[in-house]
Amino acid sequence: MNEGRATFRLIGLRIALLAAFVVLGAKLWQLQIGKGETYARMADTNRFRLVSVDPPRGVMYDRNGTILVRNIPSFSLAVVPSSLPEEEAELGALCDRLASLAAQAQQPAATSPWSPSAVQAAEGPVATLRADEIRAKIDGVLEQVSTGQLNANASVTILPSVSRELAFVAEEEHLNLPGVLVEIKPLRQYLHGPLTSHWLGYVGAIPAGQLDSYLAKESADYERNDTVGLTGIELSFEEELRGSKGKKHVEVDAFEREVGLLATRDAQAGDSLILTLDVGLQAVAAQALQERLELVGASSGTVIVMNPQNGEVLAMVSLPSYDNNLFSGGISYADYERLSTDPLSPMLNHAVGGEYPPGSVFKIVPASAALEEGVITPRTTFTCGGIMWLPNQFFPNDPTQAQPFYCWRPAGHGVVNLRQGLMQSCDIYFYNVGGGFGDFKGLGLTRLADYARQFGFGAPTGINLPGEVAGLVPSERWKRENYDANWVTGDTYNMSIGQGYILSTPLQLLNAVAAVANGGTLYRPQVVRQVVDLDGQVVRDYQPQVIRHLPISDGNIQLVREGMRAAVQAGTAILLELDLPQIHAAGKTGTAEFPGERDAEGHLPTHAWFGAFAPYENPEIAIVVFLADGGQGALEAVPVASKILRHYFQVPEPTPTPKP
Repeated sequence: MNEGRATFRLIGLRIALLAAFVVLGAKLWQLQIGKGETYARMADTNRFRLVSVDPPRGVMYDRNGTILVRNIPSFSLAVVPSSLPEEEAELGALCDRLASLAAQAQQPAATSPWSPSAVQAAEGPVATLRADEIRAKIDGVLEQVSTGQLNANASVTILPSVSRELAFVAEEEHLNLPGVLVEIKPLRQYLHGPLTSHWLGYVGAIPAGQLDSYLAKESADYERNDTVGLTGIELSFEEELRGSKGKKHVEVDAFEREVGLLATRDAQAGDSLILTLDVGLQAVAAQALQERLELVGASSGTVIVMNPQNGEVLAMVSLPSYDNNLFSGGISYADYERLSTDPLSPMLNHAVGGEYPPGSVFKIVPASAALEEGVITPRTTFTCGGIMWLPNQFFPNDPTQAQPFYCWRPAGHGVVNLRQGLMQSCDIYFYNVGGGFGDFKGLGLTRLADYARQFGFGAPTGINLPGEVAGLVPSERWKRENYDANWVTGDTYNMSIGQGYILSTPLQLLNAVAAVANGGTLYRPQVVRQVVDLDGQVVRDYQPQVIRHLPISDGNIQLVREGMRAAVQAGTAILLELDLPQIHAAGKTGTAEFPGERDAEGHLPTHAWFGAFAPYENPEIAIVVFLADGGQGALEAVPVASKILRHYFQVPEPTPTPKP
């Protein structure tokens, strides 16, 4: 009985063993033969990586060969989603460890020898990311992987531009940081910081709202985590600066470290740019403007310098500015909040993005238009007594209903012709020229607005910088739609002296001054002279681009030029002549009222303007100076232009007269 049971158990054991071997054999067959190729591919996928190689971004130089922006090596931390811990606790511990390492090795903020003291004071160590912030970044990556937006085996940067210390520690602790990689990528370094930030702009991650359009670009190899130009020339010339990505096929170990290079295709560096900017002149202009702003207690201003013979912009300053190095590698939340909430808008390039009443510099437009239309001749005169009374159109015979229009000089200018009107900037002369009075028919709104548009007002200049606005040339329809009121003669009076509803950017006003300086050609302002490749060969040479030739005769343009010359010799801009008698300059001052709190005498606050060109005989340089809430153009803006002209023409500072 016992022997039978033993035999039965032995047979059962043998059958069980045989069944186990059959199952094991079948599984082995399935793994090695049935799905062998599939698992082999999976193994290769885990072992091999096709990695994109970012190209060096093109650099930029000023017109004299001074380098303005370059690329420097930078460490960053990336993750490979497929290699991250799957357990929640383990992933949380990884994030805690990264946060701890980051706290021990904070990255110092970028500095610039050109940074204003206000910017330097605001700089400091970049705020350390918390563990929950790191986890949020990783969760975002994993979500994109789950929706098919990212490759699970491709590295994704989560902490750009980390310190060398953090990179070294993370590399040493790679066994405790599964799925985390240390990568070396190029970082943009802006050598002059705030001095050129509105020119150059900065780079950063592709904005979420523009991602699809970047990925859909033909003949481009953009990826979701790429760095692109976001503002300034970095944005406008993204295609030239970007270059072409390379590829490398590598073998990695279990810790995602590269252990073998199988194949590679080199990245093609982006082209470099030679700008029209003279960085030395830019520094002088910025210093002169900053000193004047501090002297008059103004908070913001603009200076633009142009070659009137071809439209090349030599300097463009907008203060206050910002340090674009803060954006290299990702700006901290504190810095971004400080810049974006600043009421003075330091990140806005006011030279192209600010709209202001142009004041009396605009008088060159009605002067040119009235001459060309035959409304006046050089000998036409009007009497300025400091005030003129415009009869009410509904009660023309009732003097109590008349509206007063004042000249800036209460005592008046007496009998004034065109040359004297420009020289002394007589408002009453231009009230008559623009809107007429009594039996004299002035230009009227239609012709005045048409010529303003011919001079470039009311439309972008087309400069290759983002953020340019159009300004405003008002019309009867515009006023009805915006104010539900009819256009009246007083509106034309105000527009004739650059007040009222008309708005201009500083660049538009400069372009108009430059057109008068060169004899009537309106150019598209240029910021780039050449595109060159890695070997220094010229890829593209930018030529002057004419917008239009003004519909004004050479003789009439010359009459306006003579009036501007007289303004410097003996008129409102005489401070320039007194300081630089060696330079035969011409110019037009402007003082533009804007809504605000009136002073004790009932006067509105004013912007200070000055537009000038030199030499008068054959202009090489045109300038516009603007001080927001800066007072009078003749007193506050002219000295800024004087310092710039002194530097440009290399006129030494006068030797102080020794005291007796």
